Amino acid sequence: MIGVDAGSGDRLALGVLSQYRMATTEQMHRVIAPSVRIEQTRRRLARLRVEGLVDRITLPQAGRTRVWFPTSYGVQLSSEWPEMRGRRPSRTVSDPTAVRLKAGHTLTVTETALAFLDDARRHGDLFRPLDWIPEVHHPIGSGEAVIPDALLYYRRGPADGDDGAMLRAFVEVDRATMGPERLAAKLTAYERLYRYVPAVPGRRPTLQEPVLEEWRRRYPLFPRVLFVLDGTGPAGVENRINALRAGARLLVPSGFLHDVPVLVAPLADLMRHGPSALVWRPVHDPDQRVRWTGSARR
Repeated sequence: MIGVDAGSGDRLALGVLSQYRMATTEQMHRVIAPSVRIEQTRRRLARLRVEGLVDRITLPQAGRTRVWFPTSYGVQLSSEWPEMRGRRPSRTVSDPTAVRLKAGHTLTVTETALAFLDDARRHGDLFRPLDWIPEVHHPIGSGEAVIPDALLYYRRGPADGDDGAMLRAFVEVDRATMGPERLAAKLTAYERLYRYVPAVPGRRPTLQEPVLEEWRRRYPLFPRVLFVLDGTGPAGVENRINALRAGARLLVPSGFLHDVPVLVAPLADLMRHGPSALVWRPVHDPDQRVRWTGSARR
């Protein structure tokens, strides 16, 4: 887990914007300082803007919502901090035009992060703002990669009876902007990541140095995969879940779904009930309702 000095509000605000790419004023307030008045967050963002660390655009729709993003200077500065080391923000994260064009999806990803943050705060779980890491690059060979919308690190509270188990999850946020088949194809990509072993030129595996899957260099267990659906009504949600289920059936021989929980839920349910509620549906059996924090099947 990442340690952030909660008293350093400016530092946290810049770190969140650099990592999340963008957020509205209200989203920033809920992420960094939900216990104070929103006017304090507005003043903080305005001060960071005067210092050249962040900037904003105004969306013409949605009541002229202000969207904040880091400047190139802000990204450069925050990338030097220990808690941000190794993060690779998008090259266009500081471009106002790119921010405007990407706002719909990226703000929905930020809203998904907030659903987890609010839920963790209510239940006493450990999930800090910088434990939500967008767009982590995972190679799968042939120049291809799996880049989830977010990777989250989450520790359950001791009240769950397991002394606070550490959980990791890849999060895919779908706003119904791609066809159901393309959504289902993401399952195949994750299965490839699960079994991908990078080739090392001139080396062969030995008993002393067996070849390991690439993901084992980063994680003790393969993160569970969470699909969050938005941008469509109940019928569209069911259509997309059915597509994921069809994709899951193709992966049965590989054993991937036996080892890795793959769950799906509408964003509206996460916001209404919280991610820790019984709102998640396993893609291999979508008639069930489970908690994403439940024990894995291994």
